[in-house]
Parts: sequence; structure tokens; C-alpha cells
Amino acid sequence: MTLKAEIYVIIVLAAILVVAFFILRNQRRRSKRLQNRFKAFRSEEERLFLFLHDLAIAIEQTQPTSNKLSEIIVDGIDKVITARGGAIYLIESDPQFLIPSYISESCPPLVGIPVEIQKKAKRNASALESYIRLSRIPIDEGILGHCLSIGQYLHVKDLKYHPALRDSFTQYNENVSALIAPLRYAGKDLGVLAVARRAEDGVFTSNEFNTFRMAAEQSSFAIGNARLHRIAQEKTVIERELRNARDVQRILLPQADPRVSGFRISGMNLPARIISGDYYDYLNLNDHLLGIVIADVSGKGLPAGLLMAMCRSLMRSAARETFSASQTLAMVNRQLFPDIREDMFISMSYSILNTEAGSLTTCRAGHDPALLYRWSTNKVEMLRPQGLALGVDQGSVFERVTQEITVNLQRGDCVLFYTDGIKEAVNAQDEEFGIERLCEVFRKAAPHGAETIMQEIQETLFQFTGEGPQMDDITMVVIEKHT
Repeated sequence: MTLKAEIYVIIVLAAILVVAFFILRNQRRRSKRLQNRFKAFRSEEERLFLFLHDLAIAIEQTQPTSNKLSEIIVDGIDKVITARGGAIYLIESDPQFLIPSYISESCPPLVGIPVEIQKKAKRNASALESYIRLSRIPIDEGILGHCLSIGQYLHVKDLKYHPALRDSFTQYNENVSALIAPLRYAGKDLGVLAVARRAEDGVFTSNEFNTFRMAAEQSSFAIGNARLHRIAQEKTVIERELRNARDVQRILLPQADPRVSGFRISGMNLPARIISGDYYDYLNLNDHLLGIVIADVSGKGLPAGLLMAMCRSLMRSAARETFSASQTLAMVNRQLFPDIREDMFISMSYSILNTEAGSLTTCRAGHDPALLYRWSTNKVEMLRPQGLALGVDQGSVFERVTQEITVNLQRGDCVLFYTDGIKEAVNAQDEEFGIERLCEVFRKAAPHGAETIMQEIQETLFQFTGEGPQMDDITMVVIEKHT
């Protein structure tokens, strides 16, 4: 080989070695970068795991409030991806607004600032902070409302250039990048989670964005679960209070049927809900006069139960003033009318049983007519004195139209007072039980006495409605003359 050829080979080999050196160095650098990225990824992964672990413990052990849970989430995610700060805005009582639940101390603004607030902030630095921490954000405005409305995770590299923050009334002048997530649970919008960095901190990486998404998904689950738990606790408290109210209401109803000479009397109340709007009562007026009350407050639940208790008290007070059924109802109506809501009223039947004379004087205030079974004819009659419901008129019209009638009762005769929960009960075919069916059941059961009447009506009614829910309160009082 000539000298020239040897020199050429040496040059080629040297070039190959140089290229190999640079390739090896680049591979080492690339390998080091990959190792560093892997270490950073592993570090973020470990921080995310610790965040989720701490979040689960906090929820399980303390059941934090919404604000405290938001603080745990924001501060935890800040540590996971080393953000400058963050915030959670939640939808609370008003579904049209996002309300700040927690904003970390160093979080850059995430909302546009009105021009007048910016002017105030030049004179008073706290004006800007107060506006940010107290502002209510419409769910379709700003970058937060935009994120919620489109339901997508956002990686915004510079907030001031985003179209959602361009408004003639507000400005955004900060150099801030942000990661923003809609919070949803069980198909419902909960709010928005965001973390931010200023320009000097650098923009978020795609890996940090993916980590943020995972943390936001778990945060949605945590907030949703916490809300369900809070609702369940509140429901438990309400149910406990309602059960206590029911127990009190049961005390207001007769604890036993009265024993009167020559008559058997039986009453019952079956609420459709925990609290009943129906009631019945027995009033001992003197040795031979017994007042019998049955009433139905419009509506159901607690409001009806409270009005029922007030009506009972007024009725017991008025009945001591007079032995006239119509005058008693007039007194109750005049006292009740100023305090009753316009959309509520009370239908009532008040009767006075004279055990000495064997007569029954009855008066109606818009209530269903009582049914009278005559043993001598085996027929059912309706007792229909005129009358207006309590609480509809302040007094003059009520007293003019209210009438009372008196019937003499013979051995074997029975009287049935009831509320409309019986005749208006429906079956699976949406057919009402009806007054005709009630009269027939009453007619067949009456010869067997008061207790049998109550039992037969209940059994027939329940067979008719089947397994369907009871839609209204059911109350009955039966009077039987047995001697």
C-alpha cells in the first residue's frame, strides 16, 4: 500500500472515530435526558400517589367541608406539578354561578378584572384581592365558564390571549399559563379546578397536563362523594327531626276512644307521609255532650302538620266557649284566617253528640259529608249541611253560609266521618275508590259495629289500591248507637 493510501485510510478511520465519538456523546446526553425525564416522571407519579392517598385519608377521617376539601385538593395538586397556585370554583345554591371555594394565597388571577376595579387597585391593593375572592362567575363567562361549558380540559399557555378573556368591560394583563379542568360527577357539573404559573416559572409540559387531568378526575370524584355524604347526613337529621315531630303529633291525637253511655266510638289516622295533615279529636264538653272533630289540612308534610296542630289548639279553646257547633267553627275561622297562607285551607267536620238525647248535631266547613247508616232501612244517607272551608274567608261569608243539622240516632244506626284520602285513593288503572264504593262497604259492615266498619273499609281500600303508594292521609271516625 502506498503512503498516500495509508494516509487516506488513517484520515477515514479518524473521521469515523470522531463521528462515533459524537454519536456516542449524543446518545449519552439523550440517555441522560431520558433518565432525567424518567426521574421527573417518577417523581410526579410519586407525588400524585401521595396526593391521592392524603386526599382519601382526609375525606375518610374528617369529612371536610367544601372549602376545606377544596384547599386540600388545590394545595395538593400545586405540589404534584409545582404550580404557582390554584383555585376551585364550585356551583353551590345558585346553578347559574361559579363561587370561589378556595383560592391559594399566591394564585395568579384567573378571571378578567373590570376597569373600575383596576383603578381602585392602584389606590388600594386589597381591592383587587377582594374582588377575586368574592366574585361570582356566570357559568358561561370567562375562561372558567368557557371550560365548564365545553366540558374539556384546557392547557392555556397565555391567558391574556384567550378569546374568553377578551371583553370590553374587563381586562386581563397578566403573563400567566394555566391548566383548567371541568369538575363533573354522576353527570352533573360541580365546578372548575385550575392551577397557574407566571411566565417566569415556565409553561406547563404535556406530562404535567396529563398528571393534572388524572388529579382533576380524582378530585371530581372526591367532591362528588363528599356532597353525597353531606346530603345523606342532612337527610338523616331531617328524617330524625320529622320522626320526632311525628311522635309529638301522635300525642296530639286521641290516645284512646271515648267510652260513652249507649254508644261505641272508634277513630284512626293513617298518614301518607311521616307527618299527617289530617287529624281527629274528641272534646268532653260536659257529662252528656261529646264534641267530635275530623279535619283535613290542604297539602301534606310538615306545613300541613304545623297548621293541624294550631287548628287543634284553637278548636279545643273555642269548644269551651259555646255548645253550638256552627259558632265554634266561626270562632276558629276568625282566629285562624289572619295566620293562614293564601294557598292553604282546612276542611273540617265538627259534631256534638248528645248521649242523653241520643242526637247528633253536625256542622261542616267544606268537608266531605258524613255518612249515616239507618239500621231500620239498611240504607246509607249523607249528612250535607252547608259550609265553607276554614281560612278561605275572614268571617262574614263563612258565618252566613255555615249551617248545622241535627239527627236522632236509633239503636243500630252508625255515622261515618272520613277524609278524602279514602274516596280519592286510586288503583293501578288510575281508578278512584269513590264515594259509591265507600257507601257500599259502609252499608255492608255497619250491622256488625264500629270496629268492623273501620276494619272492612281499610281492608277493602288496601285490596283496591294494591301495592301502590298511599297518596293521601286517611282518617276515619265511626259512631255506633248500640242501645
